[in-house]
Amino acid sequence: MLDKVVIANRGEIALRILRACRELGIKTVAVHSTADSNLMHVKLADESVCIGPPSSNLSYLNIPAIISAAEITDSVAIHPGYGFLSENADFAERVEQSGFIFIGPKPENIRQMGDKVSAIRMMKKADVPCVPGSNSALEDNPDENLRLAREIGYPVIIKAAGGGGGRGMRVVHSEAALLNAISLTKAEAKAAFNNDSVYMEKFLEHPRHIEIQVLSDGKGNAISLGERDCSMQRRHQKVIEEAPAPGITEEQRKKIGKRCVKACLEMGYRGAGTFEFLYENGEFYFIEMNTRVQVEHPVTELITNIDIVKEQLRIAAGEPFKIRQEDVKIQGHAIECRINAEDPKSFIPCPGKIQHMHAPGGPGVRWDSHIYHGYDVPPYYDSLIGKLIVYGQTRDVAIARMKNALDEIVIEGIKTNIPLHQNLIRDANFHNGGTNIHYLEQKLSS
Repeated sequence: MLDKVVIANRGEIALRILRACRELGIKTVAVHSTADSNLMHVKLADESVCIGPPSSNLSYLNIPAIISAAEITDSVAIHPGYGFLSENADFAERVEQSGFIFIGPKPENIRQMGDKVSAIRMMKKADVPCVPGSNSALEDNPDENLRLAREIGYPVIIKAAGGGGGRGMRVVHSEAALLNAISLTKAEAKAAFNNDSVYMEKFLEHPRHIEIQVLSDGKGNAISLGERDCSMQRRHQKVIEEAPAPGITEEQRKKIGKRCVKACLEMGYRGAGTFEFLYENGEFYFIEMNTRVQVEHPVTELITNIDIVKEQLRIAAGEPFKIRQEDVKIQGHAIECRINAEDPKSFIPCPGKIQHMHAPGGPGVRWDSHIYHGYDVPPYYDSLIGKLIVYGQTRDVAIARMKNALDEIVIEGIKTNIPLHQNLIRDANFHNGGTNIHYLEQKLSS
C-alpha cells in the first residue's frame, strides 16, 4: 500500500480522501492556501504544507507548489480529488515525470476524454451509443455545416470540444441562426479553453442525465457499479443525485454497463471514472467521460457497499483488482443533496462564519462535510459545504429519511440552499421519479 499521499484539494472531498487513507494505514499530507489553514482535514492530516495565497491560481492550481510539497514531505503519491487539477492531463504528466504516483487515470486517457471530439470517436469504436452529430470538429465550410445540420435535424447544439461544466454550448433552432452560433461558440471556446474546435450534435429536448460509474485497473480488469440519475440540475450544475436511476431496468443497466466496461478495457483506463449520458425514450446517448471521482460518488457506494475512494488508492498502489462484475450487487436506494453556502432564491454565494450547526442523524444518514461550529466559509472557492446522503431499502424510505434529515440539519450564521432541497424532496414530480434535466429550471422560473 502507498506510504504517504498528498491530498491536492480542499473541503469535503479532501476530508473524504483523508478518511479513506487512514482506514488503509496511509499517512497524509494536506496542502492548503492561506485561507484554508483551519480546514478540518488540515487539522487532522499527519502533515500540512501551505502552498500559496487564497487565489486558486496561486495555490490549488499551482502545479510546481503541489509537486514541491510532495517532494519535501517524502510523499509517494498525489490524489487530486475533483475539480481544480483533477482532469488536467499536464498535471498528471508532471506528477509522474517527477517520480510520484498520480491517483487517477493515465495522462493520455485524461487528454483523450478531455477533448469531446476524440472522446466521442473512442466511444463509437467501443460501441457506446452517442448523440447523432458531426463526429468530428466542424470545418470552416458554411455549406457543409448547413448540410450537416439539416441531416441531423433541428434543433442542434454547438459544443466546444474542450468544454465542460455547461460552458461553451449554444442551442440552434433554425438554419438562419446556425452560422452565427458556430462563430460565437468558437470565439467563446477559444477564450475559455484556448481551443476553438467545436462540434455539432442533435439537441435532445427532454432528456434525463444518467451516468455510469466504473472502476478499472489499467491491467485488463474493469467493472461497472451501476447508474446514477443526476437530472435535477440548475445551469448544468447538479443539485440532487440518486442511485439507482428510477425506471432503468436491470437489462438496460447490464447492457450499457458492459459497453462502458468495454470502452475502459479498450483504452487501458486506470482508476475511477464516470460515463455521462443523456437518456431519452429508452435510449442512452454518451456526452462525456469524467476521469476522476465524482461529487456524487457516495450514492453509488451506499447501494453497492464498495468504497470508491479506497479502490482508487488500491489501484494506484498496484494491488490486484479483487472485485469482479458478479460481486457487484445493487441493493436499496440512495439520494444525495448538495448543500451550498448560497441564498436559496437568488443563488448568490453566502460566505461567512458558521455560528451554530447540528448534523442530522438516524438510520441510513451520512453527512460528508468539512464544516464545523465556528468555521469561516471563505469567499474564494466553490460554495459546496456538504453533502447530505441517505440510504433506504426502497426509494420511498430514502425520500422519507431525506425529509427527516433536511428538517434536522441546522446551519446558522450563513444562508444555505437547504430550503430549496426541502421543497424539492416534497415535490410530487420528484416523488414520481424520472424528471428531465430542464425540470428544476422550469420549476424555479414558474
